Amino acid sequence: MSKSIVIGSTLAVLGLGGLAFGAFQIQDQQRGPEYAEITNVETLTRTVETPREVCEQVVVASQQEIPTGQGGSRDPHRVVGTAAGAIVGGLLGNQVGGGSGKKIATLAGAIGGGLAGREVQERVEARQHAEAGQSRPATTTREECRTVVDTHQETEGYEVSWRHGETVETSRLDNPPQRDRVLLEEGRPQWDAVSSQEG
Repeated sequence: MSKSIVIGSTLAVLGLGGLAFGAFQIQDQQRGPEYAEITNVETLTRTVETPREVCEQVVVASQQEIPTGQGGSRDPHRVVGTAAGAIVGGLLGNQVGGGSGKKIATLAGAIGGGLAGREVQERVEARQHAEAGQSRPATTTREECRTVVDTHQETEGYEVSWRHGETVETSRLDNPPQRDRVLLEEGRPQWDAVSSQEG
């Protein structure tokens, strides 16, 4: 085989190879960038509890005892009742009989009236003390505080599912995606890249 034929054949093979490589590059450029379809976006949240103190004025009823019995009396010896009874009894006794009998009747009336007056005063005071001695409700106001817990939800991130071909994968992001697809470079999503084409 002549040398010129070998050189020509070699050039032809190289030329065809170059043409094939060029065609592949043109085809790859025409195919354009690859995208993955976003199939689901789930918001991830957590519950945050914040305690705080709440105070309020509360009206409280209490029982106030009033002292009863002779210790609460202004006249423990019943002098007023005895004296009044003696005067009335003496006047009534003075109306009975005459002479020395009248004096005896007056004295007996005074003694009997004094005893009766003392008894009446004791009964009246006992009834008054019994009525006053019942428990009287008294109200006071005091501050009562308690701790309440406020709860709210905070967003922690977003779980994004995406599909490329038959493959479905999940990525966790701080911000939700703005499109329904994401640019892929070497099979990995570029979440910071903005698509120039709508999904």
